[in-house]
Amino acid sequence: MKHFNIRVSGRVQGVGFRYSALRAAHSFGVKGFARNEPDGSVYIEAEGSEEGLGLFMDWCRKGPGHGRVDKVSQAESNLQGYQEFRINH
Repeated sequence: MKHFNIRVSGRVQGVGFRYSALRAAHSFGVKGFARNEPDGSVYIEAEGSEEGLGLFMDWCRKGPGHGRVDKVSQAESNLQGYQEFRINH
């Protein structure tokens, strides 16, 4: 199990990015949360297997069809023990 702090920049707010991330996280077995940030980015904390996180990171680099991802940064951090993936408001 690994934990990533992820920031996605581009046209990622108002395009369903967080809800699409929720679906992607469920399909890859990833737990954590996604929230919009005041600077227009989306911040995600994600935990899962190395394979699941790899697939989720690949998805983050593309995003949903309505948006545009310009930059994705990630940093490994301590496990938080999330039980589900949710959208924080």
